[in-house]
Amino acid sequence: MNSLRPLVIALACLLAVPAHADDLPSLGDASSAIVSPQQEHDLGRAWLSLLRSEVGQLSDPQLKDFVETTVYRLAETSQLQDRRLEFILINSKELNAFAAPGGIVGVNGGLFLNADTEGEFAGVLAHELAHLSQRHFARGVEASQRMQIPVMAALLAGVVLAAAGGGDAGIGLIAGSQAAAIQAQRTFSRQNEAEADRIGILNLEKAGYDPRNMPEMFERLARVYKFDASPPEFLSTHPVTDERIADTRNRAEQMPKGGKEDSQWFQLMKARTQLFYEETPGIAAKRFRAQLDETPGSIPARYGLAIAQIKAGQLNEARAGLKGLLDKAPDDVTFNLAQIELDVTNNRLADAQARVDKMLVQYPGNYPLNQMRITVLLKQNRNAEAEKGLDALLKTRPNDPDVWSMVADTRGLNGNIIGLHQARAEYFALVGDFDQAMQQLEIAKRQAPNFQLASRIDAREKDLRELQRTVKDMM
Repeated sequence: MNSLRPLVIALACLLAVPAHADDLPSLGDASSAIVSPQQEHDLGRAWLSLLRSEVGQLSDPQLKDFVETTVYRLAETSQLQDRRLEFILINSKELNAFAAPGGIVGVNGGLFLNADTEGEFAGVLAHELAHLSQRHFARGVEASQRMQIPVMAALLAGVVLAAAGGGDAGIGLIAGSQAAAIQAQRTFSRQNEAEADRIGILNLEKAGYDPRNMPEMFERLARVYKFDASPPEFLSTHPVTDERIADTRNRAEQMPKGGKEDSQWFQLMKARTQLFYEETPGIAAKRFRAQLDETPGSIPARYGLAIAQIKAGQLNEARAGLKGLLDKAPDDVTFNLAQIELDVTNNRLADAQARVDKMLVQYPGNYPLNQMRITVLLKQNRNAEAEKGLDALLKTRPNDPDVWSMVADTRGLNGNIIGLHQARAEYFALVGDFDQAMQQLEIAKRQAPNFQLASRIDAREKDLRELQRTVKDMM
């Protein structure tokens, strides 16, 4: 994270710059006169591309789909006005989630591991969405506008650094600022946390969850990490005090009971995440067998065992386990995706194709199913069909670097060399490597067969150069 630090400070300075006269705020509060929603949006996208270049990510389509579905469900009933959201799923088993200016929502793999239920998982995300809906970042600038700009930049940079996972660096940055400014910011942060809890609980209830999930998550985390000298990042940036637990519990108890607490889908994704953090598939299989010995009817443990067996090459055992799951729930997307993965691994490509086509009739817009279809087509050397499928997928996921990486590979296999370099350029731009992005566009432009295509590539190159210049100016 060290190379990210200068940029974060620069981005924080950008927040302190007044909005241009022609960039009118959409909200009527004082913070919008200082930092407009569009400035927050642009800041967030610039920051996200650079964060992607700094941290490992979980590229699993099913985990991404669960996070996005949950956040959009919460967003529908939230006070969030600008719902142009972007997501990053960070490959870390440390408990953390964060929201950054401009609708950036980050989730560590550790949130799946530490939440016992979907409601607890959603409670954390509802809290983070409340930070966005209440525009706490812009309001932080408003509260600090009487400070000197370097102090303001340092404080904001510390907040963003901590959110990105560099907790010690973020705390150190805050500690290096002026004492009076620090106290003011800490007070304002406590107010933000209390407000995010209050708004988040209301949002949980409106979205159909039991609002008691939020204090339950806080209470359990407080018990688990009570004597831990190094608590997880989320507890460093969101301290769980007795006062906070009591306040959220009192608010939740005043609301109606009966909301959603858990789902099988969440428990399956939790099991799937556990697989990422086991040393080997064999060790994962042993853990899931132990869970089944303790709770023989556990569907998530049986699913986790089957996936571990696929990865370990124990295909017959995995097939037997999945058959039992599919017999009970033949239309479950997660179980069918596991069966398709098994068939691909076992080179039963016709069976995999038939199953994915059948499932897409029922769930035509499902992202993991559509990406799995492309994988199956590529395994059969049906590259032209795969490229068409990816072009369709890009219409719904134009800012997903994982999809662009797959597009580049597929275009290369299909002999679309110019398209390959264009796709690589988009991938590199999304992960903050602008030099590589422009280099790819230069290669594509030199091979363009006509002036019209060369002009379009040239225009895109100019856009990226402008974006790179903006980032450099901020630094």
